[in-house]
Amino acid sequence: MAELKTPQELGTEKIGKLLIRYAIPAMIAMLASSLYNIVDRAFIGHGVGPMALSGLAVTFPLMNLSAALGSMVGVGSGTMISLKLGQKDHESAQMLLGNSVTLNILIGVLFGVFSLIFINPILTLFGATDVTIGYAREYMVIILAGNAFTHLYLGINCILRAAGHPNKAMVATIGTVLLNTLLDYLFIMVFHWGIKGAAIATVISQVLAFSWQCYQLSDRSELIHLKKGTYRLRGDLVKNMLTIGLSPCLMNAAACFVVLLINRGLLKYGSDVAIGAYSIVNSFGFLIVMMVMGFNQAMQPIAGYNYGARQFDRVLRVLYLTMFFGTIVTTLGFAITEFLPGLCIRIFTDDPELTAIAMTGMKLTFLVFPLVGSQMVTGNFFQSIGMPGKSILMSLSRQLLLLIPFLIILPRYYGINGIWYSMPASDFLSVILGVSLLIPQVRKLKKMA
Repeated sequence: MAELKTPQELGTEKIGKLLIRYAIPAMIAMLASSLYNIVDRAFIGHGVGPMALSGLAVTFPLMNLSAALGSMVGVGSGTMISLKLGQKDHESAQMLLGNSVTLNILIGVLFGVFSLIFINPILTLFGATDVTIGYAREYMVIILAGNAFTHLYLGINCILRAAGHPNKAMVATIGTVLLNTLLDYLFIMVFHWGIKGAAIATVISQVLAFSWQCYQLSDRSELIHLKKGTYRLRGDLVKNMLTIGLSPCLMNAAACFVVLLINRGLLKYGSDVAIGAYSIVNSFGFLIVMMVMGFNQAMQPIAGYNYGARQFDRVLRVLYLTMFFGTIVTTLGFAITEFLPGLCIRIFTDDPELTAIAMTGMKLTFLVFPLVGSQMVTGNFFQSIGMPGKSILMSLSRQLLLLIPFLIILPRYYGINGIWYSMPASDFLSVILGVSLLIPQVRKLKKMA
């Protein structure tokens, strides 16, 4: 029998070299994923029109809610697999893969069916008007029909990274993005299928990516591979997965509610065009955040493995390095959005009204972004070492405890600008909270090391 391949370098390789090795494919994958969102919206903005872009923005809360449920399984299983590999519990790591596949199918199908049944009232709740609901519904009906494949594709990518295969996760993401971009052009610009063409392109690309992932996970020489007898749900594993995955789930669910408030606020103090402007601003925010998430994804298996192996000095080193790189990324994003906003916005639209609103929103939204990188890394760090409570607190404080009151109060005094002001204000306070939680944990790890 062939010797099983295990990611032992997670506990032996130099941290700096290991982080860069894992971060490069993760960063490329996240950058590609972010560019996909930008390209997708650019095709819709130029090929369909400003109102289609506003209709797409209305779908963000529902898509965030779907992503919340998917990340609960994907991130939870990936983190647990890293911890189990560090503890040399290979049987449980194998079972986690099978259980995550089953859970993703169940949750993906149930969420898709429920949302399709109530699609019109859901979109109306999220800010759709008579002008935009047709675009939003046309897009989401197709996306929801393939929802289970979306969950499986994203979840398996988390597991590939956790099992020591960041390059394969990168290939899956880049392949999805390239195929989606090609199909976007074909379906929107050539076939003139409108916004539904973008949705069809997304589903087809994710189905093909998932098929490739299944082929990669069929290699029996790998310690973690698809195997009979691992798909029956096991209560203890499911509980641990969902508990650890609860933090990113709540973060995305809170984002769903926040986007709902933002959309309705923009509609109240602005117009449908203002919602389209938020779609543009959100695209660049997503780009910056995903680049930091690339480093976070690189940190997760390293921190989780070494924490499970009780090599706490290595845990601290990967934390410090990830915070450094995360801060560089968000500072660079701040500089681009503050000094070159017009160049960024022209990618999506030439409409003067939409451009003017988006430019103001972009300059205000990213005011404190140089500080946000460390906050994002801190929340992910607690999740990586199996401390979901602190990660959940950080996620909910920024999205619910801080941002929502600002979204309710500030627009009353500053109108539509109050909505843009709310985001940097909540970011600043969440950074302070993150520092207060991280310092005691670092001291504890130093003593244990």
